[in-house]
Amino acid sequence: MERGRRAMLAKGVMMAGMMTAALALTGCGRLVDARATARETAFEAQFPPTGQLLEVNGTTVHAHIEGTGPDLILLHGASGSSRDFTFDLVDRLKDRYRVIALDRPGLGWTDAIGDQTANPIAQAEVLRAAAGQLGVRDPIVLGHSYGGAVALAWGLRAPGDTAALVIVSGATMPWPGNLTGWYAFIGTPLGDRVGPPLLTALAPVALGDRIMAGIFAPQPVPPGYDDYIGVGLAVRRQNYRANAAQISGLRPYLRVMAPQYPRLTLPVEVVHGGQDRIVPASIHALPLAEALPDARLTILQDQGHMPQHGDPQAILDAIDRAADRARDRTERRQAP
Repeated sequence: MERGRRAMLAKGVMMAGMMTAALALTGCGRLVDARATARETAFEAQFPPTGQLLEVNGTTVHAHIEGTGPDLILLHGASGSSRDFTFDLVDRLKDRYRVIALDRPGLGWTDAIGDQTANPIAQAEVLRAAAGQLGVRDPIVLGHSYGGAVALAWGLRAPGDTAALVIVSGATMPWPGNLTGWYAFIGTPLGDRVGPPLLTALAPVALGDRIMAGIFAPQPVPPGYDDYIGVGLAVRRQNYRANAAQISGLRPYLRVMAPQYPRLTLPVEVVHGGQDRIVPASIHALPLAEALPDARLTILQDQGHMPQHGDPQAILDAIDRAADRARDRTERRQAP
């Protein structure tokens, strides 16, 4: 899943490793932590929650809610937050859906959930409980990238209470190979201890902008997106640890989930960019669509990993199709 992102970070990993060794040898840990704390405070003041904070069994969950109509849940991808959707997509949907964009556990303004933070099934359960507090019934659930795995887990755990799924650039199938480079380093005890503080304290925001450009490729980053998304939220120490754990730990959960996909008889729209180098369609979207009993696959041949920005109309169309298919399914069930 992270092959493209790892390539972008490869050069930085070597430098980070050398800087880490230097910090360990010179005993600068306290200075780094102080600098990291100061930057985190500034980032959080600059990018506050855009919605409301719910308490779900001791876990704070951030939910941004707009519009009226059938319930539509939006689940963001790795390194992100609900701001990815509130930048533009929510405004395009709120005239006909009650749109609920949720920060996933450990990211944005939602708390981590301890040793279950890397478990997409546990994430789905926490977010379903938050949706229950909001009176959500039979939602359409859209998941982008890592959020696609959480959306599928949502459907598997509540197939009778989920109207339809929309999987956009979803990381949904076990992929070949192993993580290397930066995420592999963060997975070590030393990396976990020194990597996130180092990144938070010293990494320039411009580095996030360069990484973002690679994630959007071959499409450009939309004007104003980098100022709105809040890259600083993603490099807070606990946020970064949670994200790294989720990326590193996803594949074993997909091995458990994938054999269960044929049980999902609800309508599923699978939308994927043909130029996606982060989560290749051939590894994820194509076998997913084959495994699902009622999937419709749309490959956007010119799009990369972020089609919700590169071709938002295609995503709107997929959501509307999912709503229509869910309504038809309900009517068929109710027919005498």
